[in-house]
Amino acid sequence: MLKDLLAMLFRNTPRSVRLFLTRLGHTRFTVSAGAIIVNPAGEVLLLKHVFRAGSGWGIPGGFIETNEQPEEAVRRELREEVGLELSSVRLVFVRTFRHRQIELIFRCQPNGEAHPRGLEIKSAAWFSAHALPKELSADQRQVIERVLNDGAKRQS
Repeated sequence: MLKDLLAMLFRNTPRSVRLFLTRLGHTRFTVSAGAIIVNPAGEVLLLKHVFRAGSGWGIPGGFIETNEQPEEAVRRELREEVGLELSSVRLVFVRTFRHRQIELIFRCQPNGEAHPRGLEIKSAAWFSAHALPKELSADQRQVIERVLNDGAKRQS
């Protein structure tokens, strides 16, 4: 009986109030897109970020903007950070973090060269999977390995 009363009250509440109450009761997440870009030689593009803790080396990517599709976010980030266009983009996996973030990881193929732009990126370089920078975080190494292994499975 109480459920029915609460449901009736909720249904008769103005839409804007219902939306506010619904959002208030749900956890919010930020969503980012990361790209493992693999060139024809099998090398992976890493960027040295100015604001990244530690060595600065990491995979390209960034936050998805409001009303932006994930694939377009990856393409936009690469154009903004290093002026690189992508010939293909494929979602490989999604993961969550404790700090309310969801990250979509894509495997991409480049169409052109990467040259740092703006203040955020110090440098861009291609690395063999066996010769990644030693300062690269273990988490980033695992992401790269997982994407490369997924690609190897798809080719066999």
